[in-house]
Amino acid sequence: MHMQQAAPTAGEVSKTKGDVRAYAWVVFALTVGLLLSDYMSRQVLNAVFPMLKSTWSLSDTQLGSLSSVVALMVGVLTFPLSVLADRWGRVKSILLMAAMWSLATLGCAISTNYGEMLLARAFVGIGEAAYGSVGIAVVLSIFPARLRATLTAAFMAGGAFGSVMGMAIGGAVAAHLGWRSAFGAMAALGIVLVAVYRIVVTEARLASFQPVADGVKAESPGMRMSLRALMKGLFSTRSIVCAYVGSGFHLLVPAALWAWLPSFLNRYYGMAPGKAAVGAAVFVMVTGLGMVVCGSLTDRISRNAREKKWLTATAFCLACFAFLVLAFRMPAGPLQLVLIGAGMFFSAGATGPSGAMVANLTPPSIHASAFATLTLVNNLLGLAPAAILTGIVADRIGLLGALQLVPFAPLLAAIVFAIGKRHYARDLDRVATLREAASRCP
Repeated sequence: MHMQQAAPTAGEVSKTKGDVRAYAWVVFALTVGLLLSDYMSRQVLNAVFPMLKSTWSLSDTQLGSLSSVVALMVGVLTFPLSVLADRWGRVKSILLMAAMWSLATLGCAISTNYGEMLLARAFVGIGEAAYGSVGIAVVLSIFPARLRATLTAAFMAGGAFGSVMGMAIGGAVAAHLGWRSAFGAMAALGIVLVAVYRIVVTEARLASFQPVADGVKAESPGMRMSLRALMKGLFSTRSIVCAYVGSGFHLLVPAALWAWLPSFLNRYYGMAPGKAAVGAAVFVMVTGLGMVVCGSLTDRISRNAREKKWLTATAFCLACFAFLVLAFRMPAGPLQLVLIGAGMFFSAGATGPSGAMVANLTPPSIHASAFATLTLVNNLLGLAPAAILTGIVADRIGLLGALQLVPFAPLLAAIVFAIGKRHYARDLDRVATLREAASRCP
């Protein structure tokens, strides 16, 4: 049984022993490590777009489909698989998912045509479907609430850094050993990390280190809950719906640009495929840095004013819109690249704020399901359609013309976040009241 004591700033307490803090950060590092593997397996494809286009004579639409099919599978399966993970066990689910996407990436390496590659990529998506939601639920379960925006942003930034590594390392390996070896290297890394995670992280040890809300009974991640109660918890307020939707729209930009920047640099700057992949990886790195900085900044700004999470999310989206609209209407050159970098810095900046909003507006027992819902919306509104829609438009008006339309997605997200802010304070109070009432029930 956990001991309960007051914690005025966070509303939660955590054990203060050094081994607890150390283990929490070890779990964080390993969970982020698997997220790196996740995105390396996903984004290595973008580094070899030019090679696949040449090898199999693929159109931009077909190339885009190889990227979008992963996000589509994630979007379709993330919710049911995350609900199962909440009940079956998060650690066991993580291990199964990571093993699947690693083996599927190996399948990409041995594909002999577009159809086989598409099938293998679909299985990559199936394996990755619930990892983001289950992984962040594991991380948040052993850290205090005051760090939620920072931890969420840092965790999600692992996706950006994994994309950097997938594109840069994959591009370098492909340039020297061929594109099949690039996929093989990503698969090998995933398998090694699965073995390490299996040894270090267990459900029992996680449960013993979880913080306990002041005055609220600890809840097991595997507790049973009716579907009706689950849906009520996930969609109980207007503000949480706005958090889901706004997050989904704003992620269309990084998804589209991560997929197509190597091709953009190859076609408009004359870079060789390997060099273009490394150049694009720099922009992805900027996105990851922006996620961490924006998440930390949000926690600082909103420390004494909870509604400011919405203001920061709105501001990040508007900054992304402004920089990228200017960038893609300028001629190729250094200034265009600088503006693209500035836009990419803010392109996923609302990830931390929106994740913190979702965590604050849902009970801990369904956090995996709540983040699954967030992942579902992120994929259906942003990540899944981004690459293929950009490819479809590029086949008709050129890649530059397609990229000129992409920045309008965060403008729409800013509007949604502004609407959510109007209801957040009242909705947060309502959720707190419901939690308090539930804690008094026998």
